[in-house]
Amino acid sequence: MHGSVLSAVQIAGTIALVAWMITGFTALPGRWLRWKMFCRATFTIVQLTGTTKEGRTEPVNVYDYLSPGSFILGLPQLQAILDYLTRSGNYERIDGHGRVLSGYGEQNVEVRDSRVVL
Repeated sequence: MHGSVLSAVQIAGTIALVAWMITGFTALPGRWLRWKMFCRATFTIVQLTGTTKEGRTEPVNVYDYLSPGSFILGLPQLQAILDYLTRSGNYERIDGHGRVLSGYGEQNVEVRDSRVVL
């Protein structure tokens, strides 16, 4: 009898812990990334097209310009990379669209003429 009571307590405790962990990762309405580790992070997912001086268009991968091991791309970092790519002469202009995920929710973002627009 003692063993079955302990097993029931362990099972109940495990279920409660798993439920608590799952609800910690779920978002409140309009919120993303509620877990404390991510609540201050901003993730930007964008698809960009660059126009060269010759008038050709090609996809631009801004994630290639992040520091090694970095995967968090905020709007100021995105704008800095766009400024670098246009000032260096790689592209005349860069356009595109995407989403920004943060603790404040999800927002659409556009890049028009190498400028980030919310």
